[in-house]
Amino acid sequence: MGYDDIEFAAAAAVPLTSVRQPAFRMGRTAAELLIEETGDEADAHQHRRIVLQPELVVRDSTFASRPGA
Repeated sequence: MGYDDIEFAAAAAVPLTSVRQPAFRMGRTAAELLIEETGDEADAHQHRRIVLQPELVVRDSTFASRPGA
């Protein structure tokens, strides 16, 4: 089991099941929060908790019941 779904995970001799994070959304959200925090209305900025949903990418390293297997 891997985390971040790096390129090696799919290319390994036994493709590795991995957790993929929404990297683009994470970066965009971080930039938006930073802009809010440093913008003209920075005093009115309120911290908030943002939860982004990761994705499980199941590959051959994980046993799964498959038709015909």
